[in-house]
Amino acid sequence: MSKPEIGKQIKTGDYMTNYHDEGEGFPVLLIHGSGPGVSAWANWRLILPELSKSRRVIAPDMVGFGYTDRPEGLNLDFKTWVKQAVDLLDALKLEQVDIVGNSFGGSLALSMAVEHPKRVRKMVLMGAMGVEFPITEGLDAVWGYKPSVENMQNIIGLFVDDKTIATEDLAKMRYEASIEPGFQESFSSMFPAPRQKWVEFMARTDEEIRNIKQSTLIVHGREDQVIPVENSYKLIDLIDNAQLHIFGHCGHWTQIEKAPQFIKLVDNFLAE
Repeated sequence: MSKPEIGKQIKTGDYMTNYHDEGEGFPVLLIHGSGPGVSAWANWRLILPELSKSRRVIAPDMVGFGYTDRPEGLNLDFKTWVKQAVDLLDALKLEQVDIVGNSFGGSLALSMAVEHPKRVRKMVLMGAMGVEFPITEGLDAVWGYKPSVENMQNIIGLFVDDKTIATEDLAKMRYEASIEPGFQESFSSMFPAPRQKWVEFMARTDEEIRNIKQSTLIVHGREDQVIPVENSYKLIDLIDNAQLHIFGHCGHWTQIEKAPQFIKLVDNFLAE
């Protein structure tokens, strides 16, 4: 039985990246978050079919996550992830893209705008990291995940405001994903305690963020327990050409909890 999480394969540097590629038109790159058992498909499965109706949508598994190769000895850090994103664009012969970054992916989108500004046309930052903040109990729990269905259900409960989404079936599905060969090994090695340093490691300086010229849409759930909504208030202060949308009764999984509204918001913004 084929897995929907497994898309196409393309060579990025010295390894193969698993990615999804749907639709036609100006390309948008979707970068997932850093939760346990995450993949591009798990993060964006509700978004891909809708956004790809009017544009080309590319959603890779960042190295260390999902079904992208896990080369031995490769440092899983921002230098590596930025290089993978650039290598992916080069391999697909894409000069410029829009980027939608979720959480960890938001800090990666910021890094792309800072380090490779000509490759980024517009940016959507959703529940984004990328600025310094005291680590939340939620993020500490997410990064410290130990595989079990119960732990996964607790983690999903942190991601959403509407707890009816955190079903046992979803927890089982994400738990099974988290124990695929190599998944937990790379995940547990990525953000060891004390985890505050990884928040700082993903942050850009205020000056770097102030220099971002791209039109930016900042999106956050008001009840986010993983990445504080204050991050987005800080980003709207720093990025000159930006707009901010806060969803009430919404946690960290904006793209799942408010999927139709999120799709409409992003679609309109990218089409402007």
